[in-house]
Amino acid sequence: MAGNLALFDLDNTLLLGDSDYSWGEFLVNEGLVDAETYFQKNRDFHDDYKAGRLDMNAFFAFSLQPLIDHGLETLAELRPKFLEDVVQPMIAPGAAALLDSHQDDTRVIITATSHFITEPIARWFGVDHLIATNPEIVDGRVTGRIAGTPCYQAGKIDKLRDWLRETALPYDKTWFYSDSINDLPLLEWADHPHVVHPDESLREIAEARNWPILSLEDEPA
Repeated sequence: MAGNLALFDLDNTLLLGDSDYSWGEFLVNEGLVDAETYFQKNRDFHDDYKAGRLDMNAFFAFSLQPLIDHGLETLAELRPKFLEDVVQPMIAPGAAALLDSHQDDTRVIITATSHFITEPIARWFGVDHLIATNPEIVDGRVTGRIAGTPCYQAGKIDKLRDWLRETALPYDKTWFYSDSINDLPLLEWADHPHVVHPDESLREIAEARNWPILSLEDEPA
């Protein structure tokens, strides 16, 4: 019997912040990348993302360089500290209740951020399914390139369709929650689009189309 599919963006939706951007700052604070050059490049890419003009290949070449320099094992050992010190304080107070409202559905976090960063975050939320942008790994080493399709803009639909084919998961209706104009293609694809803390461009569209606009900044009463 088919169930429902509940899709959740991560950054600035379930989190009140951006895990990708924050991971870069975390690496600076850990002394693993040069602060003088990294901060500005990280900020510039973040601004491009918010404006909907991010070059994902260029960004991943930049953001994956620390994995190339230090290796997967070294940085993987830092993920629990990143989760505890940086990510947990960013978790939206209403995120757990929203996820719980779909506890009888198949829940999927679908994010443009690297699978390496978001895997432990999805696990912490208790969400079994994660669709993210995958770094290419050859012989156990990160190449700096993206494996397959970036999970970004219309690419999220492609990644989702691939995942649905692989899992052969039957479903009836789809819900999708996101903050970003970058996710407009998937919001339009979903049966029940909901915007959460929307950017200005997405808010205008949501208001024009009478899409629900949510805030998770407070715990539900």
